[in-house]
Amino acid sequence: MCTVSFVPRRRGYLLAMNRDEKRTRPAGLPPRLHVKNGRAVLGPTEPGGGAWITVNDVGVAFALINWYSVPTTVSSGPVSRGVVVNAVIGAIGSGAAAEKLGILPLKQINPFRLIGVFPGTREVVEWRWNLIEMVQHDHQWQAQQFISSGLDEPMAQRVRSETFQRAQRQASAGTLAWLRRLHRSHSPACGPFSTCMHRPDAATVSYTELAVSGSEAGMRHRNAAPCELAIPAAFHTLALRHMTAAPEPVIT
Repeated sequence: MCTVSFVPRRRGYLLAMNRDEKRTRPAGLPPRLHVKNGRAVLGPTEPGGGAWITVNDVGVAFALINWYSVPTTVSSGPVSRGVVVNAVIGAIGSGAAAEKLGILPLKQINPFRLIGVFPGTREVVEWRWNLIEMVQHDHQWQAQQFISSGLDEPMAQRVRSETFQRAQRQASAGTLAWLRRLHRSHSPACGPFSTCMHRPDAATVSYTELAVSGSEAGMRHRNAAPCELAIPAAFHTLALRHMTAAPEPVIT
């Protein structure tokens, strides 16, 4: 259960993610800078080391959501989906990421959708694993969302997509303030299908936003529903080695 929003900018992009989980799930750890697969990376992690959103030092980001529309799950000995992002984070291109996915023990990993953002080539790539095959979808470099829900995925996708489409008609569409309002939204009503999700047993438990320019990646993260705060308190930066676009200051 998650909502990932991608917004391209003249140089770079914005990426935001509401992470929806059971209320009993342990809280994630705040973002930290570390080296993974030979690259400097930045992102929050599970207490056990798994990751769900991260960016590396060339501005490539990955976000992982569960794919609940696939009814089949691993019958025994499942491997946490948290290993997926850790496997690909060193990739600087979609081809390298696909190769990394190919060597994972996929038959032991439950269905997922992995979104990769590659600013150097202006690619948004989605990989979908359904326990039978991995299918790659190449998306346009344009504003879009990726949505999952363990309650009723088609309904969540419809309701949140309608909210997203209405929001895109606003004069402020595409700005960081607009993106924050979108991820705090309870439209059309606070509940299981609103972007900021609330159910008795589950809720949006964290919000992460990423602003990538030509020279820097800035990340804000908070272990709380975005409706509970105006701006996430912690701000982290990662200097980028190179990008094809000219530098643009990160708006904080």
